[in-house]
Amino acid sequence: MMRWIALVVVTVVVTVGLEQLNVPSAALFAGLVVAAILALAGRAPGPRGDKPPIPRAIAFTAQGVLGVYIGTMVRPETLSGLGSEWLPVVVMGLGTLALSIIGGAILGLHRHVDPLTGSLSLVAGGASGLVALTRELGGDERMVAVIQYVRVALVTVTIPVIATAVFGAHTGGSASTGEHGNQWWGILLTVICVGIGIPLGKLVHLPAAGLLGPLILTVVGELTHVTTGAAVPTVFVFLAYAVIGWQAGLGFTMESLKSIGKVLPLALALIVAIGLGCAGLGALLALWTGESQFDAYLATTPGGIYAVLAAAAAAGSNITFVIGAQIVRVLLMLFIAPLAARLYNRYRQRRHMHVPEEATAPR
Repeated sequence: MMRWIALVVVTVVVTVGLEQLNVPSAALFAGLVVAAILALAGRAPGPRGDKPPIPRAIAFTAQGVLGVYIGTMVRPETLSGLGSEWLPVVVMGLGTLALSIIGGAILGLHRHVDPLTGSLSLVAGGASGLVALTRELGGDERMVAVIQYVRVALVTVTIPVIATAVFGAHTGGSASTGEHGNQWWGILLTVICVGIGIPLGKLVHLPAAGLLGPLILTVVGELTHVTTGAAVPTVFVFLAYAVIGWQAGLGFTMESLKSIGKVLPLALALIVAIGLGCAGLGALLALWTGESQFDAYLATTPGGIYAVLAAAAAAGSNITFVIGAQIVRVLLMLFIAPLAARLYNRYRQRRHMHVPEEATAPR
């Protein structure tokens, strides 16, 4: 019990500090780092017999809360604001997905990374959601969590630098990213979507049912105006992020830490390459839609959606277009990437099984 108390208290303190520094998904990062440090020091809560430290039901609930939270970002007015630019936005979103899959496949060739983990580690969107569903898909959520957070941090840090240096845009202002809707309605929405979405997702064999089941219900509710005005309470989001971070962090060992350290240089190079590729897609999007190069760049950044919102608001950009495109990107990544990663992993396994023994025997 004392170990759980220490984990919770230290996570809260670190989260508050990170939020003061405007670190995205602060509770997830704090939970991951604190749990990993305590695990490596032998001071973390341990498994209960053959069961993990965090009960499966709690882990699923955290994923469901996160799914509802992401779903409430899908505002009908934002998506309808894309108007005739739907097609180019979706095409560029699929282009970003293709870059992510290619980068993930390359990362999966590293001897310390399995193909599924490599595929999910570099998906350019929905970082916290991907970390939440990695274990359900059979990947290494520790590696996915670290690499995804490095991606989000790198994109977030570089957005204002590139905006100023390349486009000459002023991004010194800020934009609020907090929720201002009805929190009581948000509590009811969360309970209903999590309570129905997870069992329904399992029933239809939905990949990562804990996240995607509640997410689908919430998106449907938003697009039909049934859930308009609902806001998931901040404490729910904090707890969901913390649990997901703990789930990844508590599994750390010195061996896993060394493995991630060996993978990071390649991962960093691939993150930069994907970022450059997305910048190229942004240039194509600007030519296709007639939007400014800066707005198209913001619309196609491979992550950092809150930093994008702040930069777009401060620079007086077409914020409806930018955020609409970003929401489309996140939804594409969360719904298509897990399925693509699973299919790719199965393809690799089947191919390995059909390799003749003499082809793999040492010579």
